[in-house]
Amino acid sequence: MSKIGYRVSGIVNYKKILIVRLDKIGDVVLSTPVIKALRDAYPKSRISFLTGPNCRQILEGNPYLDEVIIYDKKERERGIIGNLKFISRLRKIKFDLAVILHPTNRSHLIAFLAGIPERVGYDKKMGILLTKNIPHLKQLGLKHEVDYTLDILRHIGIEPKERRLYMPINDDSELRVSDIFAKCGIKEDDLVIALNPGASCPSKRWGPENYIKVGNDLAGRYGARIVVICGSLDKSLGDNVARFISARAINLSGRTTVGDLASVLKRSRLLISNDSGPVHIACAVGTPVIAIFGRSDRGLSPERWGPTGADDVALHKDVGCAVCLAHDCEIGFKCLKAITVDEVLQAAAKIL
Repeated sequence: MSKIGYRVSGIVNYKKILIVRLDKIGDVVLSTPVIKALRDAYPKSRISFLTGPNCRQILEGNPYLDEVIIYDKKERERGIIGNLKFISRLRKIKFDLAVILHPTNRSHLIAFLAGIPERVGYDKKMGILLTKNIPHLKQLGLKHEVDYTLDILRHIGIEPKERRLYMPINDDSELRVSDIFAKCGIKEDDLVIALNPGASCPSKRWGPENYIKVGNDLAGRYGARIVVICGSLDKSLGDNVARFISARAINLSGRTTVGDLASVLKRSRLLISNDSGPVHIACAVGTPVIAIFGRSDRGLSPERWGPTGADDVALHKDVGCAVCLAHDCEIGFKCLKAITVDEVLQAAAKIL
């Protein structure tokens, strides 16, 4: 028997496994198939997930996880002292394996300094600190992000059985959202459609005037109750969209936790959204999605970041840009403007 574990069916039976992903909400949701695959391979091992505080509710309650470890780089783990204390706590757990799903200097350093003997991930951003690595080709967008994360497990001899996303439904969020819907007069059999006009970058934001037209059309044509969701940073954008949807839109912009958002989307028949985290939360709770993409970079394409449901639709137009300048676009985000309201409504009609 080694100090790491013992071999079963040709792979090492790691006793304590740490999954690491410190980036955004949608990215962590897309990483959840890794948890199930590891649990299938190691049913008796301790499996922990290291993530940021904004992703806590994505993972807490996951039946395949033993614990969620929060790393708060802006508060508790801020600075050298905070980081060293955190790393010291990790060292005491004595993990055998770190599975680093997205390469960052911080992720690789934490796993290395925590003394985790085997560290597997992509060879980028101080990838030299890994003990097993695979070439980083994510920027080519050759496959979906889900599959890029699962490829790391294949590199250590695990063949995942499925790639389904998972997000638990929080009891407190269920009660809170039920109360909000009741106060807004939404009945259980009402057709609820969620709109998300926000995104992390202007190059991902389809025009708010388009969301207003879509919302008004769906409300008039189907009698749908329109719920506008936006994060706190895009609250004013969500407020403006909701204000101009005539059929009493429910404006939840800046009002929901991540857990609340899952409950809202679970109750929705459809989500229409820019390329952002709510797309993947909707997929995880089984709600159909129409996702709108700009950008011409392969690494940011629907092939890599699109919704994963069987009935989902990703809308994307190639307008001939040789190089995408992202938020510094010099042609007024022509790729986003090329997607019409009618195209979105046609996609919605097929789903509804």
